[in-house]
Amino acid sequence: MVINLSEKNSLVSLWVRELRDMDVQKDSMRFRRNLERIGEVVAYEISKTLEYKPVETQTVLGTADCVELESQPVLATIMRAGLPLYQGLLNFYDKADSAFIGAYRKHSRDESFEIDQTYMTSPELEGRTLIVADPMLATGSSLVLAVKSLIDYDKPKTIHIVSVIASAIGIELLRRQFPEAYVWVAAVDEELTAKSYIVPGLGDAGDLCFGPKRQS
Repeated sequence: MVINLSEKNSLVSLWVRELRDMDVQKDSMRFRRNLERIGEVVAYEISKTLEYKPVETQTVLGTADCVELESQPVLATIMRAGLPLYQGLLNFYDKADSAFIGAYRKHSRDESFEIDQTYMTSPELEGRTLIVADPMLATGSSLVLAVKSLIDYDKPKTIHIVSVIASAIGIELLRRQFPEAYVWVAAVDEELTAKSYIVPGLGDAGDLCFGPKRQS
């Protein structure tokens, strides 16, 4: 299931516009905060799909019938660009466990690339809700590799994949690989360049968050 938050205008639409704007992008703190705020909105929307159990809560005047989560989700992100989006999710699921993945595109001279995944750490996922955050969903290759690595040993009860800007091609790949997963996006762009960057997109989210990488 794909949930596109841009299908109805909201504050998310304004934050996406700022993320794309070359002038606003010069303020890296604002760029990070906009990613974080979108993560918070998605966290709230995902919370409507989770399971709850009744609990009694003692107040100063009596007892209230309330609810709490049956179990805490696991939040995962691909470093480094995913960190602000992950932080937005963590702001709402502040008792959640976390998983982290180190991966990057390794480009060749012919403009092709492969995904080099160098690091992963994760708690047990069996029977739990897994929420994976990566702000840019281009070809979908890195997300597919990340999710497959995470579920290699454990089977989550539910998988939610959260991106800010996604390509139609990347969404289709995720739907084929993980047909039961929920895919949450703030905007969908149709085009990819020859180097598999999203157009109009917004550029390199990691560089805009934390500064440009040294070229090697």
